Amino acid sequence: MSGLYERFHQLMTDMLHWVEAFAATPYGGWALFAIAFAESSFFPIPPDVLLIALCLGDPSRAYWFATVCAVASVLGGMLGYGIGFYGGRPVLRRLFSRKKIEAVENLYDRYNAWATGIAGLTPLPYKLFTISGGVFAINFKIFVLASIVARSLRFFAVAALINIFGESAKQLIDKHLGWLSIAFVILLIGGFYVVGRGFGRIGSRPEETTGETHG
Repeated sequence: MSGLYERFHQLMTDMLHWVEAFAATPYGGWALFAIAFAESSFFPIPPDVLLIALCLGDPSRAYWFATVCAVASVLGGMLGYGIGFYGGRPVLRRLFSRKKIEAVENLYDRYNAWATGIAGLTPLPYKLFTISGGVFAINFKIFVLASIVARSLRFFAVAALINIFGESAKQLIDKHLGWLSIAFVILLIGGFYVVGRGFGRIGSRPEETTGETHG
């Protein structure tokens, strides 16, 4: 079992270095778009790794890189939604554990599509929420809006830290990402609650009115 873990760890480490290496090539921006898009539905390495490397290499373009990352991530999230919507629960069960699925379903029961915003800001696997959003057939418009807000906040926060503090910001992000994420989530839930009152009860789901869940 330890040998299997070591091989998996080495694979992930190699993949991490492969992603970072794109920052030293002329194709860094395109690679960032592709990785941010893919990470929203199936790729295991978060785009922050390359985003930080690119911002450190050219701080003057930090916000442009954040824009590329956010746009690609939201588009990839829409693909993840489609995978879940048309693939149903079998796809979700094949990719994630029952415990993770139940945790996400509870969040969607409470916050509907706004729960996507929580995943969009934190180290939680965003792909789990995007695919689950399609499986549970949550409100697609709110799903996209929540994704835009959350992913933009996350990536622009990273770009701003790098632009202001440079190399020391990378250490700050690595060390305090957990607390920063908690603070973001608290603010996000409060904001979504206020906005959600304009859309009705944010915990309601489409299937409650139709009596049927897709998948």
